[in-house]
Amino acid sequence: MIEPLVQCDVTAGVARLVMNRPAKLNALSDAMLAALKAHLTEIAQDPSIKVVVLAGAGKAFCAGHDLSEMQAGRASADKGAAYFADLFNRCAEVMQLIPAMPQPVIAEVHGIATAAGCQLVASCDMAVAAEGTRFGVNGVNIGLFCSTPMVALTRNIPRKQAFEMLTTGQFIDTARAEALGLINRVVPHDTLETETRALADLVAGKLASAVKIGKQSFYKQADMSLADAYAFTGAAMVENMLWRDTNEGITAFLEKRKPDWAS
Repeated sequence: MIEPLVQCDVTAGVARLVMNRPAKLNALSDAMLAALKAHLTEIAQDPSIKVVVLAGAGKAFCAGHDLSEMQAGRASADKGAAYFADLFNRCAEVMQLIPAMPQPVIAEVHGIATAAGCQLVASCDMAVAAEGTRFGVNGVNIGLFCSTPMVALTRNIPRKQAFEMLTTGQFIDTARAEALGLINRVVPHDTLETETRALADLVAGKLASAVKIGKQSFYKQADMSLADAYAFTGAAMVENMLWRDTNEGITAFLEKRKPDWAS
């Protein structure tokens, strides 16, 4: 039996997606991108799922695009231009789907996260990395500037540091990645899954509708002016305050008891 490219397990409101192409370091082939898009799209419509964890099987999280497949695409009609445009558009769809989902998405990273693999980490809402993990946007080393990975990277870390990574093609370690804000925390390799799950469970225990409106507001306000951001988030808080479960949460806090949330 052929194992799925992306394995999905849902337990107690947490969906764990595992990219399952270890022999290719979970490279983002056409099929892998399609599988990720399908799973993420389905999960986004499932209110019973509160948090998503994205991991990779084998020695690495993700080594980026499948270069062998890309070279095969180059040989197609029009010198591969149509294929490459379609490939990068499909990859961008997956990367944009992650922050657009109502559920927080946590990257569980180990080994390496390079090029589009690093882009995938940067696209997630949070990231936990095992000690020894390396991160890079290394395309420049083979003559291909990581222009699309740059989009997510420059929205995670300071510009000068991002530009250095992009132009030197050098890896950074977990300490540097944490200091720059690419990842949230570093944990021992043998506790990576446990530590990531603990973070997922912590978030999953919150009122899901509040986390959903919070995630939407988080990304939308970031691109607004200061005044517009306050007006937008103020309206979101008004909506949030009027919910039955928010009233119950505040009342429970004041009464020093656990809230009885309906959702």
